[in-house]
Amino acid sequence: SSLSCLVRVRDFGQSPADSLFFVLIALIAAWTSDMGAYFVGVRFGRHKLVPEISPKKTVEGFFGGIASCIVCMELAAAVYHFVFHPAGSISFWAVAVAAAISSVVSVAGDLSFSLLKRSYGIKDFGNIMPGHGGALDRFDSVVFVAPFLYLLMQYLPIIHA
Repeated sequence: SSLSCLVRVRDFGQSPADSLFFVLIALIAAWTSDMGAYFVGVRFGRHKLVPEISPKKTVEGFFGGIASCIVCMELAAAVYHFVFHPAGSISFWAVAVAAAISSVVSVAGDLSFSLLKRSYGIKDFGNIMPGHGGALDRFDSVVFVAPFLYLLMQYLPIIHA
């Protein structure tokens, strides 16, 4: 399954700290893209992204999500580098590339699940968290981002020993 890729991403780590960092960047990529897109879209959004699938998503929010993802993943990489990996090196350009593409993949995941919900005539995948939908609504982007990062990390190393 897609979420099992979080385990595979974790296994790229040479240490427990590396493993935690890799899982965290997968979650950061999905969640900060979503949050950044929401806040930028609410504040500056004027142009609808795909109104027939998700009427509230905007082009401005899309780019805000990408920017927030890059900033947050770079900050996470900097903290990780200075706290856990000062002797090694982090490829900050690889983190930025991974963040930008992961953010786009995150939106694709979110839109895919929105299309699925729309085709079944439901608003949320659950009501366990009022105002937030179900657990799957929190992980719809992660379902796409985790496998993408797993593939990307095989070709674009983020940590160099």
